Amino acid sequence: MSRCLIKPGIIITMDRTKRMLSGGSVLINGDSIENVLTADQLAGSLDAFTEVIDVPNLTLIPGFIQTHLHLCQTLFRGLADDLPLLDWLRLRIFPLEAAHDASSMNVSARLGLSELIASGTTTIMDMGSLRHEEEIVRAIDESGMRAVVGKAMMDINEAYPKLKERTDDAIRSTLDEIRAWHGSANGRILYAVAPRFILSCTDRLLLEASAIATDHPGMRFHTHAAENSGELALVRKRCAADNIEYFAKVGILQEHTCLAHCVWLQERELDLLVERRANVLHCPSSNLKLGSGVARVPEMLQRGITVSLGADGAPCNNTLNMFQEMRLAAMIQKSVHGSDSMRADEVFTLATLGGARTLALEKEIGSIEAGKRADLVLLDLQKPWNPSRLTTASDLYSAVVYTGSPANVDSVMVDGSWLYRKGLHQRLDDERAVSQAREELKALLQRVEWT
Repeated sequence: MSRCLIKPGIIITMDRTKRMLSGGSVLINGDSIENVLTADQLAGSLDAFTEVIDVPNLTLIPGFIQTHLHLCQTLFRGLADDLPLLDWLRLRIFPLEAAHDASSMNVSARLGLSELIASGTTTIMDMGSLRHEEEIVRAIDESGMRAVVGKAMMDINEAYPKLKERTDDAIRSTLDEIRAWHGSANGRILYAVAPRFILSCTDRLLLEASAIATDHPGMRFHTHAAENSGELALVRKRCAADNIEYFAKVGILQEHTCLAHCVWLQERELDLLVERRANVLHCPSSNLKLGSGVARVPEMLQRGITVSLGADGAPCNNTLNMFQEMRLAAMIQKSVHGSDSMRADEVFTLATLGGARTLALEKEIGSIEAGKRADLVLLDLQKPWNPSRLTTASDLYSAVVYTGSPANVDSVMVDGSWLYRKGLHQRLDDERAVSQAREELKALLQRVEWT
């Protein structure tokens, strides 16, 4: 088994004490972190290591964890701009998703994964579409990324009836996929049941999906909730309750429940999130671009709700860049809650440990500690706009959250293997993906049946 030693200038550990080590080292044994050493603890010959990476000008951080994405939509970037959520779905996204074939789905996923890895993301939770989920899983497996995946479950679709399936088929196919992929790739790929949102699911589908997650300890229940005011009005009409309130009433709101957006919440719904220990997936770029609003994240955090970050789909933000999500998550709250709200260190926590806790993987990822998986990112924080040596904690968090960009990402590792090294993909051919994407998109647009 290979033993690798990384000697960066600074290590942002995100351990219990949020240590930052200057001159420390991380010892990687196979797919895991064997030890985190201070400068004084590293002694003896370096010959015992398969590889020694001495990079005193770089900063080592835990890989970013994005908890809400739609890789199936990467191919649609720029095709659904300037629309509110329900029109965005009805006029653009549903027809485009319905036109996917296996080839276009695979390319869409590879294109998204290439962008995610190059911008420092090592783990994702992805919601697919109704069909061709196997192509997303295949692309993730080949990429080396860690992922929690699940096909979108939809047995209602008044907006676009061609994108739905029978309730029994949605449940059967989900169970088949769980048997095939949950825990695959040596545990790197997990499954999450993913009913799309209330308006696309019958009560039976939502309840059975939640029961499936309950029957599989650690499995996530991944859905959208309270994203848009127009959506909320339709939910109230159907359920005689607000979104979170309805989930609580029927027993869906649980510790395994992961709710994307949660922009339009009442006070009683915040209380329910606390009581049931449900998780919120905050997507600031998407919420702003679709005109959905601003989630009450500072209040959620004050109440102890677990919050994490995600870019959502490429047609509604329009990048998959965690640096942008971190910066916006901080900035959009300050005009309401004050300039000292959502500090850079708090936001960095959402992008790392917050994601790990959301996915129930905090014992494996989210920080740089002995025994955890070697999911790591090397950043060059001195380019392009930080010429001076950064030494203090506030400097480092600020450099990552407020100034950072994919240009700062030097290398990315998952399970002890380099996926991206010195600015180059090691497993994915990004140029080929872009070239194929052009051809697949052209063919897909010829298949689309617009409303």
